[in-house]
Amino acid sequence: MSWGTELWDQFDNLEKHTQWGIDILEKYIKFVKERTDIELSYAKQLRNLSKKYQPKKNSKEEEEYKYTACKAFLSTLNEMNDYAGQHEVISENMTSQITVDLMRYVQELKQERKSNFHDGRKAQQHIETCWKQLESSKRRFERDCKEADRAQQYFEKMDADINVTKADVEKARQQAQLRHQMAEDSKADYSSILQRFNQEQWEYYHTHIPNIFQKIQEMEERRIMRIGESMKTYAEVDRQVIPIIGKCLDGIVKAAESIDQKNDSQLVVEAYKSGFEPPGDIEFEDYTQPMKRTVSENSLSSSKEGKPELKFGGKSRGKLWPFIKKNKSPKQQKEPLSHRFNEFMTSKPKIHCFRSLKRGGATPEDFSNLPPEQRRKKLQQKVDDLNKEIQKETDQRDAITKMKDVYLKNPQMGDPASLDHKLAEVTQNIERLRLETQKFEAWLAEVEGRLPARSEQARRQSGMYDGQTQQTVTNCAQDRESPDGSYTEEQSQESELKVLTTDFDDEFDDEEPLPAIGTCKALYTFEGQNEGTISVVEGELLSVIEEDKGDGWTRIRRSEDEEGYVPTSYVEVYLDKNAKGAKTYI
Repeated sequence: MSWGTELWDQFDNLEKHTQWGIDILEKYIKFVKERTDIELSYAKQLRNLSKKYQPKKNSKEEEEYKYTACKAFLSTLNEMNDYAGQHEVISENMTSQITVDLMRYVQELKQERKSNFHDGRKAQQHIETCWKQLESSKRRFERDCKEADRAQQYFEKMDADINVTKADVEKARQQAQLRHQMAEDSKADYSSILQRFNQEQWEYYHTHIPNIFQKIQEMEERRIMRIGESMKTYAEVDRQVIPIIGKCLDGIVKAAESIDQKNDSQLVVEAYKSGFEPPGDIEFEDYTQPMKRTVSENSLSSSKEGKPELKFGGKSRGKLWPFIKKNKSPKQQKEPLSHRFNEFMTSKPKIHCFRSLKRGGATPEDFSNLPPEQRRKKLQQKVDDLNKEIQKETDQRDAITKMKDVYLKNPQMGDPASLDHKLAEVTQNIERLRLETQKFEAWLAEVEGRLPARSEQARRQSGMYDGQTQQTVTNCAQDRESPDGSYTEEQSQESELKVLTTDFDDEFDDEEPLPAIGTCKALYTFEGQNEGTISVVEGELLSVIEEDKGDGWTRIRRSEDEEGYVPTSYVEVYLDKNAKGAKTYI
């Protein structure tokens, strides 16, 4: 079967059919391309979904992923991320192995088709030209024959007329002979052109057209075969990722099987165990003796056996009862302690920490707001993190030192002095981290009972945080509660409680305002609508009394009685390096 012999007269139809074939190929390319776009979009959506439910770093949500069920969910998210990667592989392989290859082949196919049909049209034009020449010679031969016949008739007429002169007759005879000669020449020319046309026509229908159509047929068959191969590749691309997708699904199943409900229950105990003992019985208060008030040894203000009595020689904020209201009138009688306890148990928790009030309950630096067991874990974790940072900075310092030695030995490689600034910065960071570590280790030792509780004066001499931060931590330490709602601060006698209350109230009321550590200029207008904030106007100059502690807020003062917090990004701060509590940035 050959298109050259079977379809010798279907040139136009073959041209339409081959164009349709190219359109089909381009449609398939478009289909594969849209499939790759779908795979990419699906993979992107899967990745976004996985990222959306990933725990945020340095957040409470990240701590929840210590449970096996949460770990399994995290493994599922990671497996879904790998699963999305396989769909990206499908898209990439289909693009490189099918789309790009077929688009290049389409261009070649169009060029080949154009060349073949150009040759066909050229052959058609040649045979049409030969046909026109044949028709022209035929008409000329016909015209010459008619002219010769008319010239012969005119000569015979002149020769029969006796009135015509002999010269006119001779002229008519010569004209008839000329016409006859022209007719013979036209006949010979027509015969020659006809013979040549028949030869060209035979070659056209038996040689040129079959060869051209055969090339077109082969081109079309290659196109069809190429589509089939592309469809096989289309299936193979999907088949290649099936094992990896299966591994992803197996990973999800394995993660689900790793869930241990008993272990999660134990983790809950470790996470929320306070270390407090359950409260004991409340003793009976005898109101028949007005001057004697008994206090339960096991609930609010009991003193453990063997524990030394508290001394109130100096100001100490370590053992304060935060809900005793100040009463400066010595004549006014105090409410019974049981009334205070009932008020505490029924009222909502009150915030006495100014920093917590202003910033939405920020955690104190020493985690003094936590129960003993939880505080110990937090401090231990902080110490471990600081040790890791110290090790990291130490490694960096060693690397810089080695590089500096190399520069000293080979000056052409670099200037050793260029590393001095970086080396000093790293050394300073190591020293800062070590001081931080010592501070947290001291708090940890205090919690574990290895060191006695530090006094307020010792805390102020640590040098690692300013007076306002210490005041915040100390005040926050006054708000510690046990799980049952009672405070853990211990006093043994009501007289101690009265003295402690008076000491606390006087110190709180007489607290001096914080000194300014610098100035700031408001870059934008801020409407301080929340409690603890202060409104500022763009361009306004104010005093800075506490710099940003990492939560995005700076404490400023407009006058002696008007102070509050503003977003750090809304002001430009100029710290006084000589001021107490101000940090120096290199």
